[in-house]
Amino acid sequence: MSKQVFKPNKEFSKNARIKNMCEYQDLQDFAAEDYEGFWGSYAKEKLEWIEPFTNVLDESNAPFVKWFDGGKLNVSSQCIDRHLDSRKNKAAIIFEGDRGDKQIITYLELYYNVNKLANLLKEDFGVQKGDRVVIYMPMIPEAAYAMLACARIGAIHSIVFGGFSSEALKDRIEDAEAKVVITADGAYRKTKPYMLKPVVDAAIDENSPVKKVLVVERNNEDVTWVAGRDYSYNELIKNKSGVCEPEVMDAEDPLFLLYTSGSTGKPKGVQHNSAGYILWAQMTMEWVFDVKENDTYWCTADVGWITGHTYIVYGPLAMGATTVMFEGVITHPDAGRPWKMVEEHRINQFYTAPTAIRVLHKMGEHEPAKYDLSSLKVLGTVGEPIDPPAWKWYYEEVGASKCAIVDTYWQTETGGHVVSPLPGATPIKAGCATLPLPGIMAEILDPATGELAEPGETGYMCITRPWPSQIRGVWGDPERYIKSYFGDVKKDGKAVYFTGDGARYDEDGYITITGRTDDVINVSGHRMGTAEVEAAIKKHPNVAEVAVVGKPHDIKGEGIFAYIVLKSDKGVADEVEEVKAINKVIQKEIGNIALCDDMVFAPGLPKTRSGKIMRRILRAIAKGEEITQDISTLEDPSIVETISTMVNK
Repeated sequence: MSKQVFKPNKEFSKNARIKNMCEYQDLQDFAAEDYEGFWGSYAKEKLEWIEPFTNVLDESNAPFVKWFDGGKLNVSSQCIDRHLDSRKNKAAIIFEGDRGDKQIITYLELYYNVNKLANLLKEDFGVQKGDRVVIYMPMIPEAAYAMLACARIGAIHSIVFGGFSSEALKDRIEDAEAKVVITADGAYRKTKPYMLKPVVDAAIDENSPVKKVLVVERNNEDVTWVAGRDYSYNELIKNKSGVCEPEVMDAEDPLFLLYTSGSTGKPKGVQHNSAGYILWAQMTMEWVFDVKENDTYWCTADVGWITGHTYIVYGPLAMGATTVMFEGVITHPDAGRPWKMVEEHRINQFYTAPTAIRVLHKMGEHEPAKYDLSSLKVLGTVGEPIDPPAWKWYYEEVGASKCAIVDTYWQTETGGHVVSPLPGATPIKAGCATLPLPGIMAEILDPATGELAEPGETGYMCITRPWPSQIRGVWGDPERYIKSYFGDVKKDGKAVYFTGDGARYDEDGYITITGRTDDVINVSGHRMGTAEVEAAIKKHPNVAEVAVVGKPHDIKGEGIFAYIVLKSDKGVADEVEEVKAINKVIQKEIGNIALCDDMVFAPGLPKTRSGKIMRRILRAIAKGEEITQDISTLEDPSIVETISTMVNK
């Protein structure tokens, strides 16, 4: 049965960059017929080259491809310098701190701040082109300055999320062989100060490659200062020049490393290069969010994740937009916080994770109605498939049934969106990523044959041609790069990029992501994506959140184990009846094969501070295994013991 289709707002479509599906199809046809011509034309139009490229795409050493070979540019200049003639007094960044403190940084001010930090790194710390700089920062403007200052002088930055432990930070420092760490004494969370500098201190020993630590004094807490190693940003920056000529960079010079989770095995340094990454960051900002000159755009992510890289800093600034940076927790002091900010800043595009939407729905179902949200034009989701109940509330209560919801599918390795609705063109189905973006050759393939999967059949989500913003390698480990991304699926005998996700087409050719293929539960020989089972359970009216994992089963091979957070804080009056009711929903949505063998009604789920549910921990609990990974980065580490006790009672 087809899902309900929501057509684009006609008034919005009139002025959208891509106005209808005919325009979308024309772009797709252009890319299919002349792939290099498609990308080459946009690279010439969108980027400001110091020297023009001589070749669009070199696949001779695939999968180690090269884009825009011969071209020279500087990403920092793309994001700042080229806007100074026309936008120097326009707000580049609107910062709102956890405690409500606000700061507006114009493009001219951004230019000076970035240049001063670039000069500091060069002159005081000896940072040169190609050196690695680890950034371990809270969500404050100095984090963006640090990224852009590294880009300006040709240093490769590697941001480590400010919630990671000292051990995780140490692993990333050592793998990147970073010579400098930029951090802060701490920051604020729910109006209370928390510390970052002590974590850095614990991560650096006498064998560390780090020789200098630059500390932004954000909350002026007492910290330990190591003589000859630690320096105050606030003091050193005062005497620096606001002029720093950008380093001339090759198109394929590395821009940054971003490490995937190191909870199992060695952390994996995803490498993104300069020209292709910044091109796609800008193009997707313009196409997917349809940001215009006078718009104010807010992505609630953290710069420690790829979403923060591409859609808080690089993408918005490359196109000359106004981007909002928020330090705090969007549910503090109450669930009206984001809607208050939308009203105050007249935000036009709002981009967040389904987890955040569910929490906002649970904690403040009627909060959006208390604020003027009429400025909103596009709503976005990122990180996981959004379930229909959350989608419905987001669409109706936040977007007043007039805003397009762009359910964006992408990952750290893709650099930017690869499958997403276009807000002025694509008819939308709730919880569906819809169609590949123009120029992205995304296909769902049968892993055994390499042929396109039939509608309704789950296959592997692949991208069958290189694209400019794709991962260029795993830092220091080319074999791991090939094995991780090009070892599972072939099309016409040629290895193609496999995202690691399962997906399926519907009868209209729309793509729904079913979840990681390593998050597939094999029940009696039937493979089921956890996302599919979770989506069914979420349709029960009393379910707020759910995480599903597999558990060994004597007869079925694997059984389904569900951890469920209910909307009601009073718990379950009759647990047996509640289990029956939820399984009845599953039976209706999927069938008896997906019925849960085990359910635990937990007060919460183990999540990172960015909202990612740590399913590895839940799998270990379900199997009765010892928890060996670091849980210090969780929003609430105590929830692990609580759930373990409930499961083992």
